[in-house]
Amino acid sequence: MTQRPAAWTTLNAVLQGLRLDGALFFRAEFTEGWAYQSPTSDQLVRILRPSARRLIIFHIVAGGECWARTRGGERLWAREGDVVVVPYGEQHSMGGSETAEEVPILDLLDPPPWRALPMLRHGAGGGRTDIVCGYLHCDHPLFNPDLQALPPLFVVRPPEGPAAAWIRSSIDYALAAGSPTPRTDPTATKLPELVLLETLRLHLAATPAIDTRWLAALSDPVLAPVLARMHAAPDRRWSVQQLADTVAVSRSALDERFRQVLGRSPIRYLTDWRMHLAENLLATTRHSVAAVAHRVGYDSEEAFSRAFKRAHSTAPGAWRREQPGKIVRPEMGP
Repeated sequence: MTQRPAAWTTLNAVLQGLRLDGALFFRAEFTEGWAYQSPTSDQLVRILRPSARRLIIFHIVAGGECWARTRGGERLWAREGDVVVVPYGEQHSMGGSETAEEVPILDLLDPPPWRALPMLRHGAGGGRTDIVCGYLHCDHPLFNPDLQALPPLFVVRPPEGPAAAWIRSSIDYALAAGSPTPRTDPTATKLPELVLLETLRLHLAATPAIDTRWLAALSDPVLAPVLARMHAAPDRRWSVQQLADTVAVSRSALDERFRQVLGRSPIRYLTDWRMHLAENLLATTRHSVAAVAHRVGYDSEEAFSRAFKRAHSTAPGAWRREQPGKIVRPEMGP
């Protein structure tokens, strides 16, 4: 999906208005085979920001490649330069290409508080993956897990150009700096915010109706709960009547509200959202096209391929092959 310049300008303005603060909290050198499990959301809050209700977690892949997933979620692959975002701070796992037992990461780190940015080294001595991890706090509805505005975990692959170069330079700074304490270093304080804002710009550029309309819908008493249901179960055979019943309005009232705020019908929005999710799955997993089709609500690969081709003017398999830095390793394990 092509981002309109006007919408991009609006998105920049909205994102710049977000109040974000956080820090880098560890960097790691993992060697094959390796895998770890993060703390729970509540544990992360207690360790990193006791005054917060929840945290946004992100991982910058500084070198190598890895997978990441939330409990019961898809295993998504990331490579050097990619950013893995866990917008609601859910417990998640990461690992390399070789099979390894998932170790609780708190067992690998010294107990907090940390006077210096922790450097974690873990693995069996094979191929190396470098990761820089950070967190942020924000009360905007975009990061409210009840609204399901974002996937619980997603990978952003910056396109070649200024965005990729900027994130690369941010990685280099983080690796060279080595000091954690965000509150004593203005540059380190700002870095997590800038990385997340740039990452969100790139991810949200493909979101249906992305401009003030979509973000406004997250606070709309009618649209917000309907969007949450669509986002939580995009594979469900939703009808407009079912969606209207969830918020006790008529079909016509819901359709009018969607068109008024989001500029499209409920079913058109659902189709666009499914295409958005399909792009992420095609770019970051090795699931077959048929498997992706079922995960985003299509009974057949043929029906999905027709819908995808209408949206992208190319078949899903061809689109996947055209993606830069695509993950070519076959999926391993669940």
